[in-house]
Amino acid sequence: MPLLCPGGFNTCTTTLAARQRLRKPNTDDASPGYFTQTLDNNIKMEATATRRAGLERFTFPAGSKPYFVLDLANDLPDSFAGGEMNIDPEKGRITLGGKWGSSFGPGRFNYQAFACYDLLNGGTQKLSEYGVWTGDTVGLDAKGLDQTHLNLSLNLIGGVYQSGALFSYENNPSTVNIRVGVSFRSVDQACANAEEEVGESSFEDIVEQARKQWLEKLSKIEIDVVNTPPNVTEMLYSSLYRASLTPNNATGETQGVFADTTSFYFDSLYCSWDTFRTFYPLMALHSPVEFAQIVDNYIDGWRKNGWMPECRANNLPGWTQGGSSADNIVSHFAVNYHNEAKQLEIDLDELYAALVTDGEVNPPEWNIEGRQVNVYKQYGYVPFAVLDVSSTGRQTREGSRTLEYAFEDFGIRQVAQLLGKSDDVAKYTNRSLLYRNVWDPSVTSDGFKGFAQKRYPNGTFAYTDPIDCSPNDKDDNRPCSLQGDNVNGFYESSSWEYSWYAPHDTAHLVQLMGGKETFVKRLDHFFDAGYYLAGNEPSFQTPIGYHYANHPAKSVDRVREVVFTNFDITPAGLPGNDDQAAMASLLSFHLLGIYPVPSSTQLLVLSPFMPKYTIHNSFLGVSTTISVVNYDPKSIQKTIPPGTAAYVQNVTINGQPSASRCYFDFYDTFRLGGEIVITLTANKTEADDCLGLVPESISSGGFASSR
Repeated sequence: MPLLCPGGFNTCTTTLAARQRLRKPNTDDASPGYFTQTLDNNIKMEATATRRAGLERFTFPAGSKPYFVLDLANDLPDSFAGGEMNIDPEKGRITLGGKWGSSFGPGRFNYQAFACYDLLNGGTQKLSEYGVWTGDTVGLDAKGLDQTHLNLSLNLIGGVYQSGALFSYENNPSTVNIRVGVSFRSVDQACANAEEEVGESSFEDIVEQARKQWLEKLSKIEIDVVNTPPNVTEMLYSSLYRASLTPNNATGETQGVFADTTSFYFDSLYCSWDTFRTFYPLMALHSPVEFAQIVDNYIDGWRKNGWMPECRANNLPGWTQGGSSADNIVSHFAVNYHNEAKQLEIDLDELYAALVTDGEVNPPEWNIEGRQVNVYKQYGYVPFAVLDVSSTGRQTREGSRTLEYAFEDFGIRQVAQLLGKSDDVAKYTNRSLLYRNVWDPSVTSDGFKGFAQKRYPNGTFAYTDPIDCSPNDKDDNRPCSLQGDNVNGFYESSSWEYSWYAPHDTAHLVQLMGGKETFVKRLDHFFDAGYYLAGNEPSFQTPIGYHYANHPAKSVDRVREVVFTNFDITPAGLPGNDDQAAMASLLSFHLLGIYPVPSSTQLLVLSPFMPKYTIHNSFLGVSTTISVVNYDPKSIQKTIPPGTAAYVQNVTINGQPSASRCYFDFYDTFRLGGEIVITLTANKTEADDCLGLVPESISSGGFASSR
């Protein structure tokens, strides 16, 4: 943190509360690989980065002496568990390392992190003063000039650590450059990372390197910029940018059981429950190499820990939310790229073994990995208030966990099918239908009958008002997440929301809800009455649910409404947390006019928000262009004006009519490359029919073979 200390070293504002400052209005600026802002004391800060290092440039008001405070201990969740800092004034280098805890996981685990700060900019800068500081919120504000070492253990009595380094520069330079390397392994590795990846390169050099890397990433999807509304262009590429930030490639930076693994290692799997629905299916379209590396990382988690990770950040396990969502990530890779798996260095038999472990073996504690599969298999659902003598976990979310477990079993079923394991196909097909066991046909809400409910071990349902934990819930204090007193039965959701969740068997949901006409009325009510939450992952596919009732034009209307109600190019343009680009990838699919069914090769067809785009897959060596005939930019708004072409009239794939205008298959399209033409019409009534099969469901004979 750059400082102005007119009174000298001992007057510097080092503690968190004292040193915080406002930004000057309208000085934030950013592009991929670059960020800048100016503080209200006119210090300008700029940053650029490589994979494991970066450069920071600071411009100070003329004639002022640059001071900096470097914080050893502070992190967002106040989880510092001890660490060390050393100042080498001759080298002009500060190294630090310590232990911290997870921001979404058990507090008993700690990760290690290390950093190396080079302060002299290749000898062009000279230190003036240097030392250490420590402070707290009740009066401690101590500084040690010329002291070079801090060694802090875990504070067992509690309290917030505030400690670090304080230094300044001679000759009042107007610009200061600081190089930093980071590592999960050691301070030596952090320094080596900075030397290898930045070295003596200038700030401008690193910015340009980053710009080229990002250009390569973002150019995997190219659009007709000239004829696309500018807000759509900005929303799409901002989303693709965020969908490329994490999981971060931490290969070579491993610790704990993954130290020196020969597999790829990615961090910030944060969390699989958020990302399996849209993030990885988007990656599957354009980046199978990176997707395969991440899949290898998931399988390596099974090798090292016994189960695939659910939610890992900073090398630490986080909380499970829906179960073993990694199953749907690796199965999506397998069904889309099993022909290329060997070339991508993925062993499908090993992948399947990891899946089966998740589906059959209880971990000692399913709070952080795996599932509570013993009682799930015993009862055919996850029971509420069940005696479980063989594993530990928070006994909540029984309704939503049953729904998620069933879809995870669908993922296992898909891989069993492509590997020719017929007995397992039958087994996991049946288990994928266990979501039906938490459907209570007697529950009524807003005049609609039948809702998912949690269920006791004796088979009776434990009633929860479907409105509870929805946006229409009048009790703002109701526990709805991971809390131990969440008796709602659903995770971050209401029964109104989760009752739509069976992506592999929506045809049967249509029947459970009373047939197509009632299904459509209920879906309309779900949105119009305010039960839909765009920022909640279980609702991602719901706006396209009309496809399954053979009303695709209504899906087009609803997706337009969802996008322009919840997303924008303003600072408030996301419906809550981006959740490791879950929201970004959801928005990307909506704008592209397609939507994936996870653990399958099926893509639902909507109306693109742009007249033309191309997705490049350099590994397959193909490019796929989607062209939109009769595209009308007037349709790109919340409500499509009457008489405006926006609805799908027909779809052709490399000149051949598609078997349905509601969906097509990855193997017929993005795997082969070529051109998909979507012709639009203003005749909504004519377009409100799939003109062929509705999207596939298990109960109607869908997903019957692997491609």
